[in-house]
Amino acid sequence: MKISELASIAQVSVKTIRYYEQIGLLSTPIRASNGYRHYQEKDIETLVFIRRCRELNIGLDDIKRLVDTQQDPKSSCALVDNIIAEQLARIQQTQRELALLEQSLAALASCCQSQQIKDCNILHTLKSS
Repeated sequence: MKISELASIAQVSVKTIRYYEQIGLLSTPIRASNGYRHYQEKDIETLVFIRRCRELNIGLDDIKRLVDTQQDPKSSCALVDNIIAEQLARIQQTQRELALLEQSLAALASCCQSQQIKDCNILHTLKSS
C-alpha cells in the first residue's frame, strides 16, 4: 500500500509517517521503481501501536524501546512494566501540580470584588510576594 493509504488506515498524517521513518521508529519501506514507498500490513500495526502510545503521552524514546522489545516475543515484560509505571507516576505528578494550580487560580478568581483596576485584589496579589 502507498503512504497515503497507510496514513488513512492508521489515522496518522503522511508527515508523521515520514518523521517516524526518519527517526527509526518505523522501518524504511520498500520503494517501487517510481520511488513511491510501499508498506505492508505490519506497518499498520506498528503505526497504530505508536499512535496509541502517543495518546498515552508516552515519549518517543520510550515508544522506540517498546517497539524494539517486541522483536523478541520471549523476552521479559519488565521493560514494558517499567515504562508504563514511570509514565503513570509522571501523570500522577502532573495531576497533583494541576490540582495546586487550580486551587491557586480559584483563590485568585474569588479574591476580587472590585470594579476598578486600582482596587483589583487579583493584580495586587500577583504583584506581591
